Amino acid sequence: MNSYWTVVRFTFMNRIKAKAFLVTSLIFAVVISLGLNLPAIIDALSSGKATKIGMIEDKAGIAKTLQETLAADEKPNLEIVLFPPAGGTAEQEEQALAAKLKAGDIKGYLLLVDNPAVGFPNGVYKAEKVFGSGKQNKLEEALRQIKSQLLSQNAGLTKEQLAKMFSPVAVQTLQLSAAGTEETGGKSEAERNAAFALVYALLFVLFMIITMYGNLIATEITAEKSSRVMEIIITSVSPLKQMFGKITGMFLLGMLQVVFFVVIGLINLAATKDKLDSIGLDLGSIPVSLIVYFLVFFILGFFLYATLLAGIGSLVSRTEELGQAIMPVTMLSLVSFYISIYGLSNPTSSFITGASFVPFFTPMLMFLRIGMVGVPVWQIALGFVSLGVGIFVFGWLGAKIYRIGVLMYGKRPSFKEVFKAMRAM
Repeated sequence: MNSYWTVVRFTFMNRIKAKAFLVTSLIFAVVISLGLNLPAIIDALSSGKATKIGMIEDKAGIAKTLQETLAADEKPNLEIVLFPPAGGTAEQEEQALAAKLKAGDIKGYLLLVDNPAVGFPNGVYKAEKVFGSGKQNKLEEALRQIKSQLLSQNAGLTKEQLAKMFSPVAVQTLQLSAAGTEETGGKSEAERNAAFALVYALLFVLFMIITMYGNLIATEITAEKSSRVMEIIITSVSPLKQMFGKITGMFLLGMLQVVFFVVIGLINLAATKDKLDSIGLDLGSIPVSLIVYFLVFFILGFFLYATLLAGIGSLVSRTEELGQAIMPVTMLSLVSFYISIYGLSNPTSSFITGASFVPFFTPMLMFLRIGMVGVPVWQIALGFVSLGVGIFVFGWLGAKIYRIGVLMYGKRPSFKEVFKAMRAM
């Protein structure tokens, strides 16, 4: 047993001192910090001067009302600059606005074009640099409100009736638990938003850690074979102890990196809590059980992919051939990740439900379902059983391959040759 822990310690210390580990950890720490501070960054970048839009005053007072409506925003990013009528044709008025644009007084101008079919003019915005869809939607919404107000006033409605007409209608959504009742696990919109953000982030971490460290295990084994160090190692450590020692060492390294990322995330969340609350993300509503499920699926998923990649890595004698050899397993993890991204918007589909019981997909998809919807306990238990059986089968298979692969040099053996060697053992 001492030799096993020697391999664990050597693998862990050898990798933690590597510059690649430190640089990668710092890069992802920066990415996590930027992601969690993104609302504040966007707010800071968009807190500049409002876009000035020129308009000619009209008899109906639409331009004046639009100016007042946009100015009433808490943080207005559009400003209507009114100009008196030029007293000429529509073309002459547009030429006057174009002159103001050329002089730099405005960033663009808005024309009102009659539309008798709806009883309200259409807007045509012209500028050298048009604004994005966000500002366009705000402009359209403001004009839509003005249209409704004018049509209501023409219908002779009182102020009280107008207030009732335009008062917002609140729709509260509450997701029921798997048992179908609100009291046993209903999720409010804020809780679902928080769960969505956390599940998305943790799925990415799950995919990144499993893929990256699984590939590192295969790379290290192949490098030892190519340098003939493997021949020396197996004289003092049995192949199975060596394989699982490397996997355990890489697992501890991965857990250390996950803890580091979590600490960075908590620090940034503490600094941006108010901003996240303002956009409907109540991270305090996330249950602790979701974090526990993440850790469990991370551990099980890591060992499932790591045992297979270790076995495949033992069959390759040159690092140049490793990428092609591990491609099938890498594709499985990619498919699992992409299905999970699809499942974020449709977590209750029968496809996601069925795929969550496939061992290669269970770590991500079952965790996704637990985080996003109510999952019956028996389905969670079945997922664990499926994943446990998969780990046992592929762990046994990976160990068998590893035992014969570490001493097979030269051309990468075919599956038929590997199978024949396994039967002979």
